[in-house]
Amino acid sequence: MAAVIVQRVRRSFLVPLLLPVILGISLASAINLSDRLMDYVLQEFGLEAQQRLQNWQRLHGLAINAPIDRKLHLVNSFFNRAEFVSDQSHWGEEDYWATPVELLTTNGGDCEDFSIAKYLTLRAMGVPDEQLRIVYVKALELNQAHMVLAWYKTPDAEPLVLDNLINHIKPASQRPDLEPVYSFNGEGLWLNQQSGVRKRVGDAEKLEHWRKLNERLEQQLRP
Repeated sequence: MAAVIVQRVRRSFLVPLLLPVILGISLASAINLSDRLMDYVLQEFGLEAQQRLQNWQRLHGLAINAPIDRKLHLVNSFFNRAEFVSDQSHWGEEDYWATPVELLTTNGGDCEDFSIAKYLTLRAMGVPDEQLRIVYVKALELNQAHMVLAWYKTPDAEPLVLDNLINHIKPASQRPDLEPVYSFNGEGLWLNQQSGVRKRVGDAEKLEHWRKLNERLEQQLRP
């Protein structure tokens, strides 16, 4: 419990520095981490945490002009190095959607954090939003909720699945253990029907955690 409290206190100071960074990723397609942020991470979390953030920036520079399949594999492998930790153990909360910087700084997160980090990083590398969906699924073998990132070459194509449970990226047809429930990206929210058809049901703002994340971003950038 003491470790959870320390993490929570550290996050309370980290969040004001992180949020403008993440908005910059989604809007400017760049990963630019300020000296102020890097100095803070070094002081509070140590050299290894700072190096993970530096490696994230290097990854962006390395893969920005790479073919899409190379980008997918580099990003998936990079974030899958972090440790899986439940929100309750890591943050002392039932369900918290962390930013990529929080994930890398603490070197831990759950499936939502992995999927969001991969999504935002690929967006920063120029992958179009319409090709990416964060997908809430039921992991049938584990009998629990799970989240992955899907990449669609075309709107009707079979997606490739980026998952923190396995390092190998597979087509959705080779992941019968995952049952899609709904998906979202920066443009919309879709509900998966029993027929397999995806029905758009509105904007991602309908998702409370996604909405809260954007509200936090707006608050931090408000003049």
